Amino acid sequence: MKLDRREFLRLAGLGALTSSLARLGFGAPDGGKGECKMAHELPPLPYAYDALEPHYDEATLRLHHDKHHQAYVNGLNAAEEQVQKMLSAGDFAGAKAACKALAFHGSGHILHSIFWTNMKPGGGGEPTGELAKAIAKQFGNFAAFRKLFLATTNAVEGSGWGILAVCPTTHTLAVLQAEKHENLTIWGDEPLLALDVWEHAYYLKYQNKRPEWTQAFMDHLVNWDDVAQRYAAAKK
Repeated sequence: MKLDRREFLRLAGLGALTSSLARLGFGAPDGGKGECKMAHELPPLPYAYDALEPHYDEATLRLHHDKHHQAYVNGLNAAEEQVQKMLSAGDFAGAKAACKALAFHGSGHILHSIFWTNMKPGGGGEPTGELAKAIAKQFGNFAAFRKLFLATTNAVEGSGWGILAVCPTTHTLAVLQAEKHENLTIWGDEPLLALDVWEHAYYLKYQNKRPEWTQAFMDHLVNWDDVAQRYAAAKK
């Protein structure tokens, strides 16, 4: 029996990813059904390649954005194309591989797109307004949150991310790890702040000194205005 697109995505567990991509702006909704149209594109950086120097070097930024992120975009488009081929043929032998590729490349695309806007020249400091109040309520104070966030991020095994996320239904915050891009996260929580600790994100400048990279991010790069806007949008 052939399945239509929506039913296949539901049964394969891919509907959550496609709706997340649509909600975060990656692909236009398909007739209000919460599905994303092909093809995803690499978002441009909101600053020049050398704008984050000396804390994030131009060579790393070019490689990270133009090569690594582009690879995730290409992988996501290829995975979605594979789904379409299965739907057309009525042959779903490759469903497991497609699910894995969609989760990996789709999550990589989402987190990198957030990561670029989570940084700005002259960033750092502390958040203000409603986000600051929410952090203080959830973690006691900003200093405690910062220590937890850095410890969590530095302790990622292998490649992954440190994430500050919000649950849209309860508006509670959580500090999470993501191994690779898609593992160890909570369903439904939306990432507000994503700190990349794959080695390609920092190795040219910081070598194996991950804590130096994460501290530089928090001290000099993090764009709390962007994080606050994401928090406000999630609450709506």
